[in-house]
Amino acid sequence: MNDTVAGTQGYGADADALAEQYEGVTFEEVHGALLHLYPAPPARVLDLGAGTGRDAAALARLGHTVTAVEPTAELRGHGERLHADTALTWLDDALPDLPGLAASGERFDLILITAVWMHLDAAERARGMRTVAALLAPGATLAMTVRSGPVPPGRRMFDVPEPETLALAARAGLRLTHRGGRPDLHGRAGVHWSELVFTAP
Repeated sequence: MNDTVAGTQGYGADADALAEQYEGVTFEEVHGALLHLYPAPPARVLDLGAGTGRDAAALARLGHTVTAVEPTAELRGHGERLHADTALTWLDDALPDLPGLAASGERFDLILITAVWMHLDAAERARGMRTVAALLAPGATLAMTVRSGPVPPGRRMFDVPEPETLALAARAGLRLTHRGGRPDLHGRAGVHWSELVFTAP
């Protein structure tokens, strides 16, 4: 899919530098405040926009069965190389509609959407929330980490109002279980991250 997918512009060309950046922080650093909300292994986990597979691989090592979805072929390639020793299922698919996954009928106990949501415009976010909600198993967890701040050159990003995300999730039948935030782990000026966790009925 690569750069033909909305939101992936520039990621293929910058994949080498991005792989170094992504792998330069740990899963625990990114998800530390949320880990107690994630299901115990073994669970079926979906990492949407998995990048180089840092989080997916960490979850697989904990004993989960993990599907890593990444539409940028270059990032997927780095992930397959860097985490070749980890049992991951890689998939070329993309929000907002995830046609491959949606057709599979699979359901997941935990879905991660980390540093992805701000690449979708308002209409895509509305479609995307419906798509994601349909992939959640009963009682499953959806964890979202959403970037706000200056848009890097060559990227497609949008300001995502937190109340909009809460409303979309509520409309999809999801219950908010955690609302927080953290500063940028790379120290980029003006960049902040919202952390939202929801539970399916």
